[in-house]
Amino acid sequence: MTEEIPSKIVVNCETGLTEILPLTDDEMTEREQMAIESEAQRVLDEEAAQALTDLKASARAKLVSGTPLTIEEAATLVL
Repeated sequence: MTEEIPSKIVVNCETGLTEILPLTDDEMTEREQMAIESEAQRVLDEEAAQALTDLKASARAKLVSGTPLTIEEAATLVL
């Protein structure tokens, strides 16, 4: 099995010439860093969404039981 070399497409808009060039080490490092940052942001977004879901569930349970809500729980209510 042959290893694929990461590459990029470069288009010269003046001439219309298209080239497929291998990525430099710096470009590969940059893409790897961007992938790491993107995954970290995805995890943070997922955790924030879960925290909001949990907060809403807590607010609903407290409303049903007649327990006072926290300020954060009250802020999740839409009237």
